[in-house]
Amino acid sequence: MGILDSISGLFKSKGSERLDLSKRFRLERHAFTGTMSKFHVAHEIATGKVYGIKLLDKEKLTQFRDRFKGLKRPEEGEIGMKIDHPRVAKTYEWGKTTTGQEYILMEYVDGPGVNTILRDMSFDWIPHRLTHIRQMAEAIQAVHDAGFIHRDICPRNFICYKDYTWLKLIDFGLTVPNEPPFRQPGNRTGTPQYMAPEIIRRRGTDPRVDIFAFGVTVYRMLTNEHPWGATDTTALAALAFDQKKAEEITKFRPNLNVKLARAVHRCLEIRPEARFESCKQFLSAISEVKTEDET
Repeated sequence: MGILDSISGLFKSKGSERLDLSKRFRLERHAFTGTMSKFHVAHEIATGKVYGIKLLDKEKLTQFRDRFKGLKRPEEGEIGMKIDHPRVAKTYEWGKTTTGQEYILMEYVDGPGVNTILRDMSFDWIPHRLTHIRQMAEAIQAVHDAGFIHRDICPRNFICYKDYTWLKLIDFGLTVPNEPPFRQPGNRTGTPQYMAPEIIRRRGTDPRVDIFAFGVTVYRMLTNEHPWGATDTTALAALAFDQKKAEEITKFRPNLNVKLARAVHRCLEIRPEARFESCKQFLSAISEVKTEDET
């Protein structure tokens, strides 16, 4: 983005100008439906640049905001603009359209989500998998360094470039500040199969809920299995996550590098205090890992 684009984005992010969507962008017909929004590929008519644009669902957004009555939770677009890191998809501006719909204009990453890669069992991706695990950890650390808890780390929210060389974190719809009022018990939001036990049990939370979800994500990437064999996607089924330890990852990958296996399982510890305190610690634990399998 140029200087004028950046200045324009800053004005729009403060709500001083409403976006005439059809005048500025041509949207591709196909839309991706998320938890609280629809995502379109948007071609800027004046420049030919390609962006992603999220159009937020007013009803679902209101329901989510009601969880934080009396608290000043930043808007999703505002959060995105505060996180500037090469492993995180950029947020350029946010605000309302001329019809009153809330939107977020963001970087478009042209490639598959990790969830799609896992579903399709793409073998071309495997040589890049260890690199992507590190990139994921860097992205989550960037969120934490900016003072936030992502709250929805899962394969769906990591997008790969088509050549698999790069990966970026998206979606701050459930993200909250890492501050005491937002860490209180009771806010059970996220993707159930990746929720930490303290979320499921409505206990106090901290950034280690993201460490747990990251551990589940990496476990699935390395095995295409869930650590608890979960197939039910409801929060009720996730109540079992603190009843027993995760299935040993070497059951599915007998030759997996020991340091990598240990690091994944530490992320999956039932008690938050037993997990890594940060993704920096995870990265340090696997710093000497050169290949997934022992050689």
